[in-house]
Amino acid sequence: MGDGLAAASHPCTAAFFDRPVLAVAPDLLGATIRHGPVVVRLTEVEAYDGVDDPASHAARGPTPRSAVMFGPPGRAYVYLSYGIHWCVNIVCGPPGQACAVLLRAGEVLAGRDLLRPRWPTLPERDLARGPGRLGRVLAAGPTMTGTSVTGDGPLTLYRPALDADPDPDADPGAVTRTARATRIDSGPRIGIRTATERPWRFWLADDPTVSGPRRPPARS
Repeated sequence: MGDGLAAASHPCTAAFFDRPVLAVAPDLLGATIRHGPVVVRLTEVEAYDGVDDPASHAARGPTPRSAVMFGPPGRAYVYLSYGIHWCVNIVCGPPGQACAVLLRAGEVLAGRDLLRPRWPTLPERDLARGPGRLGRVLAAGPTMTGTSVTGDGPLTLYRPALDADPDPDADPGAVTRTARATRIDSGPRIGIRTATERPWRFWLADDPTVSGPRRPPARS
C-alpha cells in the first residue's frame, strides 16, 4: 500500500473470518478494505447467519449464486441488488455454515481524487454510504465472487493498527477490539422483508457515514 496505510495495518487472516458471524461482524468495524488505490474504513455492517436465517441468500441451501457462502471463509460474495448495485459480502464461519457479513457503509480514506470527478456533487460522507455506493467506490463486480480478501485477491481487508501485534495464539478478533475505541451500536437489519427484528446490523456510533438509523432501538 503505497499511500502509507500499509505501515499502519495488516491484512486480516483466514482465521479472523473462521468464527461465528456475530463475532466477525462487529470486529470488522474500523477495519479497512482496499481495491487498487481506493481504501474505505468500514463503519456499518450486517450479519447473515446461513441456512438458519430466512433473510440469507443461503437459506434454501446452495444455489449457483449462494454456493460461495458455504466456504471457505475469508472470500468475497458479490451480488447484484435490484439489478443496479453490486453489494460486497465477506464469507465467514466454518465451511458449510454459509454465513456472511454485508458491508453496508464506510468512509473513503484513499482514492478520493479518482472518485470525485465521477460524482462531483455528492457530499464526501456519502461516497460509500450504503451498500450500493460502497460497492460502487470499490468497483465491485461478479468476478470478485469467490476471491480471497486476505491478501491475494482484488479486495483486501486490513485490521486496524496497533502499537504492537497481540499474541498470535490470542482471539483473532482481539486486535480489532483493542484498536477500536469508538462505541458500537446494533439494531434491526434494514432493506429486507423477513427476520428484520434480529439486531444484527452493527455500526460505529455517531459516525456520519452510517447509512441506516444511528440510534439503537429503545429497550422496553
